Amino acid sequence: MIVLAYPTLACWALLEVGLRVHDAVQGKGGRHRDRGTRVLIAVSLGAAIGAARVATSAAPSLGIPVAMRVFGVVVMWLGLATRVWAVAVLGGAFRTTVEVDPGQPVVTTGPYRWIRHPSYAGLLLIVAGLGLALGNWLSVFACLLLPLPALAWRIRVEEAELSRVLGHPYRAYQTRTARLIPRLW
Repeated sequence: MIVLAYPTLACWALLEVGLRVHDAVQGKGGRHRDRGTRVLIAVSLGAAIGAARVATSAAPSLGIPVAMRVFGVVVMWLGLATRVWAVAVLGGAFRTTVEVDPGQPVVTTGPYRWIRHPSYAGLLLIVAGLGLALGNWLSVFACLLLPLPALAWRIRVEEAELSRVLGHPYRAYQTRTARLIPRLW
């Protein structure tokens, strides 16, 4: 099943490159409000993927059944679909950096009706699924735990900026929706 995980990673990488190119072509992606979070997320995701590969080699006795490995690839594709859906719903307002246009509406449709940061949830699903697909419980933990602090910091930075620029409509939206996991956080 790991064979299917690598093409999924390649699709994800193409998506991320495409998003950055789109930012550049549109003249978007300013980093002055980002506080280094885009780089931090990229490094933490890379570290998670690397640690997961090492864990798979170093601790083969912590293996995961084949059915769970298959499920891991399914989770990766769900994460990829969630990220693409979130980007599509935001449209021109999506950035790979923290940047909010004045007058931008608060989006509450699509996946945003349940959580405020579905594109980050998608990222976590992709790497968690990779951990499962690699077939080792240490890989799963690495893929979940290593990116989480970076994503939590990004969410904090982004929500402060959204609240500053969009004001009361965004703060009201915050009271109705969870950050990353529906009905939990």
